[in-house]
Amino acid sequence: MKLWTERSLTVRTTLLFALIACVVIGALGAYFYRSAELSLQRRADVVLSGRVEHFSRIVHDLYSVSDLKSRPLLFETMLGAEQDVLLFRRPGEPPFIDVNPANVAVPALQAAKGGRLPTLADIRQTRLPDGVPVHWAIASARAREDGTEVEVIAAHPMTQEVRMLAAYRDRILLATLIGMLAATLLAYCVLRRALRPVREIATRAAQISPASLSVRLDSEAAPVELRQLTQAFNAMLDRLADGYQRLSQFSADLAHEIRTPVGALIGQSQVTLAKPREPEEYQQVLESNLEELNRLSHIAENILFLAHADHAALCIEREPVDLRGELTRIADYFEGLADERGMRFEVVAEGAAAVDPMLCRRAINNLVVNAVRYGACDTVIRLRGVEDEKGATVVVENDGEPIPQSQLNRLFDRFYRADAARSEFTESSGLGLAIVRAIMHLHGGTARVVCPVPGVVRFELHFPRA
Repeated sequence: MKLWTERSLTVRTTLLFALIACVVIGALGAYFYRSAELSLQRRADVVLSGRVEHFSRIVHDLYSVSDLKSRPLLFETMLGAEQDVLLFRRPGEPPFIDVNPANVAVPALQAAKGGRLPTLADIRQTRLPDGVPVHWAIASARAREDGTEVEVIAAHPMTQEVRMLAAYRDRILLATLIGMLAATLLAYCVLRRALRPVREIATRAAQISPASLSVRLDSEAAPVELRQLTQAFNAMLDRLADGYQRLSQFSADLAHEIRTPVGALIGQSQVTLAKPREPEEYQQVLESNLEELNRLSHIAENILFLAHADHAALCIEREPVDLRGELTRIADYFEGLADERGMRFEVVAEGAAAVDPMLCRRAINNLVVNAVRYGACDTVIRLRGVEDEKGATVVVENDGEPIPQSQLNRLFDRFYRADAARSEFTESSGLGLAIVRAIMHLHGGTARVVCPVPGVVRFELHFPRA
């Protein structure tokens, strides 16, 4: 089976086509052979029935028994073949006319009662020692001179017909073999030509590499059967190119994020080591270095969390969480940070959500931090929570500068910041919203951002029912 599956599609299809051609041609040959055999048998039966009917009339209307006995050669010349059998006899007596050149054994035959002539159904069949079938017919007639019963028996050995059928069978086998070979060659040539677009697609696909991800297959020139495949392949290449670009951007952003604290650590250490310092100066440098190291540790933890989430390595346990109580606690926690910018919170929520409490709190915290960081001063951050038959939805909405649609679609990308200059109030690594999306993926939910009206940014988290 493995050897069969490893063969090329052209070879497999050609072999299957050859097998089908062999079966079809062989079946047609067998049908015609059987039809010819039945036709020959029926012809022999018709001839035998007509023969015994003809000789029965001769016995009844033309010749007496004594006349028949005196003319045996007459009947031999009237037979259709050298091996045909013709017998005239009275019931229970030896034949008085016996034309049987091959001495074929005569079976026990019984004429139809009432002088009825034989039909095709009355034909008997025996076989010679070499297997050749012999067809027999019998009829009875009343003798012309005295009205006594005379049986007329005729037989026809199918020797010539068997030879003809054997020659016909050989021709059928030869035609089947030639037809199969011709069909195989034609099928191979047709398939080679028909599969040329597949080879062209393979050649084109072989040109694609990380350095040439812009290469695409020509779906318009492809056959209709392959057009959907080429379009799907091109769509896959688009996704791969986008993913490769994002990965390259991610690597560059990660290097940029790490380079800043590492550069600060190296610079401060070099300056400190340039000359002897007072203990207080060393302490200040160490405290500054500790801040940069904490920042590096935070970035590493976030990246590790995203890696685990991408590979479904985290197993979450859900439990009901009251939406109003959770959103109120989060608002109270960030009240001081929001107050620095003249912001306040507005919480409207009801129902519960089936979530992992810590992960859910982390996702909402990231959205609130984002709203405080990028929202307009002296505005209201609106926290909403609602439960319905599909699950629970949490909304974090703030007022701020309008965000173009092209940037909205990328807010959840790693290390992406719509406006890095606006992150002056809280240090940002550009991973907060990416973590939100990863947490929603672990819950089987969705995270999206919309601008319902210019100057309003709304983040929506949908948690499905467990």
